[in-house]
Amino acid sequence: MKAAIYNGEKNIILTNKETPVCNDNDILVKNIYASICGSDIAVYFHGEHGHRIIKGQEFGHEMVSKVVTVGKNVKDIKVGDRVYPYPLLARGDPKRAGSLGGFSEYILIPNCELNKQVYKVSDKISSKVACLIEPFTVGTRAARRSNPKQDENAIVFGAGTIGIAAAIALKFFGCKTIMLVDITDFRLEKAKALGFETCNSSKEDLRLKASKIFGQAYNISGMTADVDIFIDAAGASEILDTYQAMGKIESRLVIVGVHHAVRNVDILAMTFSQHSLIGSGGYKPEDVMDVITIMESGKYDIESIITHEFEWENLISAIEIASKVDEALNVIIKY
Repeated sequence: MKAAIYNGEKNIILTNKETPVCNDNDILVKNIYASICGSDIAVYFHGEHGHRIIKGQEFGHEMVSKVVTVGKNVKDIKVGDRVYPYPLLARGDPKRAGSLGGFSEYILIPNCELNKQVYKVSDKISSKVACLIEPFTVGTRAARRSNPKQDENAIVFGAGTIGIAAAIALKFFGCKTIMLVDITDFRLEKAKALGFETCNSSKEDLRLKASKIFGQAYNISGMTADVDIFIDAAGASEILDTYQAMGKIESRLVIVGVHHAVRNVDILAMTFSQHSLIGSGGYKPEDVMDVITIMESGKYDIESIITHEFEWENLISAIEIASKVDEALNVIIKY
């Protein structure tokens, strides 16, 4: 089978391996499409740095797959089913969540149970959209962690796949108006086409534009934009300071973007503002079910955020293109 091995910074080996053998409790799946994650880009350009992608292993963890072999003890799964392999459990080891094998042709899923190691993908969801289930669960988890309430307002920093997923999930959870903030017009145009307010913070005054769109409310310094929820899906160092400066009283910030450096927090301002800083990492089964519901609804043209499609043989070029935020959003690999 075709296999991609992560071998360190700017070092990916495209090779052939023996196709795994399926035992009685296992299934074997063939990948249909795989999506390139920001973590795949990060380790390609900068090395491992804490991501769950391990040198010397297969990698890729955002995919939709087709069942090709089913062990005799496996129930409720049949050959031909399209499935989403759940990264935390699919390999039987949560440490393999980032090195699942999405950039390889086949994956063996041991001791497989439906709605644990894999979830079925219905005919209402195209295979291209289905390969985005994993990043959409990350975004949905971040939205859920914000404890959204009906008709609240939200700002999402970062108009990549996870940021857009968080915005869609916030609407699904009942939020009223949502703005995506980024520094690239290319991605913001994609967000705008999905029905979201946008702000290019490199060209526009975020506080002024947010106050115009959301109206105003109080913070400890006076008036500010009436925004209840902020989500950091960008990992930019200035976002925490921006939130502490403009967040209204009792607002909350969820951080899902990856930060490597230690950040300073003004605890006194946080206390008087009654601000909440909330971490969000990964996903849970409830997020998978919500993402499937969102995708099945067809309310959003999710496929529109896929800007490039590459054959497996061009994986390295695909990762390099995916890093170019002014010309790419989501990049997928086709098998």
